[in-house]
Amino acid sequence: MGTVVEESLKDSRFLNTLNIQSVRISGADNPNERWHLYRVEISESQLNELAQQLKPNKWYAHFWDKQTIYVVFPGKIFEMDRQDKSSWQSAIDYGLSIDIPLEQLDFLIEEL
Repeated sequence: MGTVVEESLKDSRFLNTLNIQSVRISGADNPNERWHLYRVEISESQLNELAQQLKPNKWYAHFWDKQTIYVVFPGKIFEMDRQDKSSWQSAIDYGLSIDIPLEQLDFLIEEL
């Protein structure tokens, strides 16, 4: 389970291949600053496809199950232990290297 931001995609038609659970739009006053957030279930092969579909720099998506967090950056995927935050450091370092602010690399999850 996780969220894909439509604006992060090179081609938003990729969303048609995912199992969409819900959709919400962020509350920014300026319509140009609103994000379309799709809560999805995603397969391992779709994670690889998503890594190719993300716009370069400043975008990522993350997904989780009971034990693992999968972080998908443009062209790169990290698999981390959900309970062991020390396993997150490589993904955090990589995110910082592509100009994602540290405060956005917290990989928030919702309980299953």
